[in-house]
Amino acid sequence: MKLVLASGNAGKLREFSALFATHFAAQRVELLSQKELGVTEAEETGMTFEANAILKARNACAQTGLPALADDSGLEVDALQGEPGVFSARFAAPEDGFGSGDAANNAKLLQALEGVPDDLRTARFRCVLVYMRSADDPQPQIFEGSWEGRILTAAEGEGGFGYDPLFFVPSEGCASASLSRERKNELSHRGQAIRELLADWRP
Repeated sequence: MKLVLASGNAGKLREFSALFATHFAAQRVELLSQKELGVTEAEETGMTFEANAILKARNACAQTGLPALADDSGLEVDALQGEPGVFSARFAAPEDGFGSGDAANNAKLLQALEGVPDDLRTARFRCVLVYMRSADDPQPQIFEGSWEGRILTAAEGEGGFGYDPLFFVPSEGCASASLSRERKNELSHRGQAIRELLADWRP
């Protein structure tokens, strides 16, 4: 069975591949990225993680004729009323004066939280994972994960991607970017959602 991962994000692709490798090898499932199949990315017009994940999965199914797996995930900061949320990947824009990409998003987040004390910098990563058998699948399978932490006042660590350098993990006493890939996969929102998928997935 061939399965399309509806993402062009290199960091996500690495995490999915690592988490799926053993399980999918046993089930003879081949995980392919939509990029290598020439899929044009879906426009993320949804206002929730679930809506965007469904849009991305349906788009990959429609363009490849294969079943697809998509996730939408992001950071919710309590002091910012849940922002950046579904706009996490595009929180900063060139017109803001930050540029775009991970470094710009992190810079804008730090500015937005300037002066906010540690105890009010609580946040969480959320992930919604959707599996669709076809573009017209009437019952997409939906899995979720949530990872609690808080936002640091300066970046730490060399690993991860996105907001990992600013996301402090209380149980580990360090930023997500300082965790090994294996430990991050054990704890993360994406790891939680994938384990839920592996337990209940119906191809």
